[in-house]
Amino acid sequence: MKPQGSQDSSFYNGGRKTHWAVVAIAMIGSCMSGVTFVSVPGMVGTSGFGYLQMCLGFFLGYLVIAFVLTPLYFRLNVVSIYQYLEERFGRASYKTGAWFFFFSKMLGAAVRLFLVCLTVQLLLFDPLGLPFWLNVLCNVAVCLAITFRGGVKSVIGVDVVKTACMIVAVILAIVFIGKDLGAVRIHEKVFFFDDLNHPQYFWKQLLGGLFTVVAMTGLDQDMMQRTLACRNYRDSQKNLVVSSLLQTVVIAGFLCLGSLLYQFAAAHGITETGDRLFPAVATGGCLPAIVGVFFVTGFMISAYGAGGSALTSLTTSFTVDILDKAGDVKVRKGVHLMMAVLMAVTIIAFNALNSTSAIDAVYKLASYTYGPLLGLFAFGILTRKKVKDRYVPLVALAAPVLCLVLQLNSERWFNGYRFSYELLVMNAGLTFLGLCCLIQRDGPARGEPASRR
Repeated sequence: MKPQGSQDSSFYNGGRKTHWAVVAIAMIGSCMSGVTFVSVPGMVGTSGFGYLQMCLGFFLGYLVIAFVLTPLYFRLNVVSIYQYLEERFGRASYKTGAWFFFFSKMLGAAVRLFLVCLTVQLLLFDPLGLPFWLNVLCNVAVCLAITFRGGVKSVIGVDVVKTACMIVAVILAIVFIGKDLGAVRIHEKVFFFDDLNHPQYFWKQLLGGLFTVVAMTGLDQDMMQRTLACRNYRDSQKNLVVSSLLQTVVIAGFLCLGSLLYQFAAAHGITETGDRLFPAVATGGCLPAIVGVFFVTGFMISAYGAGGSALTSLTTSFTVDILDKAGDVKVRKGVHLMMAVLMAVTIIAFNALNSTSAIDAVYKLASYTYGPLLGLFAFGILTRKKVKDRYVPLVALAAPVLCLVLQLNSERWFNGYRFSYELLVMNAGLTFLGLCCLIQRDGPARGEPASRR
């Protein structure tokens, strides 16, 4: 493990000197990227306020992170959270966790920044006749510039500004749309209990939200890097609980805005829906220019913050976990540049494949890539068993493949049942069962904290 006071510690964890309240505000924005900015209001047209069911699960998940995972990370004094897997199981498990995070974060960050590039292409590059690939390079270069020297400290600073811009943009849009409409009616369905097979079914959404936030925040180097910048685990717990409550309020505001946007669009003959609705209304000239200014500013900052944060965490994990060069500043800078190039290539590739709502795409990707991480950490925390470490990568690869087979055939095999975000739980469960088959019968578990031996 890398000592806190070493040469490059400020890049990785800000020297663990950041006040918890600053991190809490930053985490509101960090969890609400440009994807949230446009996709959450847009999804109201197809699923009402059903997303709030998932938000309830998010809150429960943050409690698990605050009171189970965070004390563990601070006790082990890790720079990368995947160092826990080496302590607990061995080197193959450690590398498996690092590589799964690498692919998860690269794909997730590409989805988020892709949405920004689409908006920038529409507003700027298309009118100038410039190609999409140049747009991508420019946006990735901005993300790189933000974080190249400051690392996680820069990320937290950008997140605070992003949070403020997003909230102001939503409030202004609600106020001006409300004035335009005169009579405002919000009668959106929140809870879905009537159809077990439907993806919006309450218990699917609640459990999906719980396990999704544990996986995508608690087991994600990107998100936990902010929390580990707090002074101690008590401060981190305050940050997580407060930020989760505030996030729920802000998301409810986005959903209310979505309902108003659809009413406003119908009244003004705007035909855009989904991810394109909020940009079309905010920048279409139907509202005061200040709304468009804050929308574009908040959207761009949120995108660059998310992209810069992803670059920082990918650099941290690749340098510390995969290359074992935690204290080498020159190597870290080279890796940072390499991550930027890979992200640009991934976004360009995603441009040719995207066919769904961006926020839905993020969570579907997470179901496959974060599931093995969730299973590994759950087995390590809930049991004291050793496993045959060299076979762990095979289990981690087999679980997503089995889940894909089940998802493709679920309606035919299970009487019309369609998997939603609970696929993440199944993925983790298959990984857990696979690890049970690898249990060694002799000796204590490696890496157990002294208090548990």
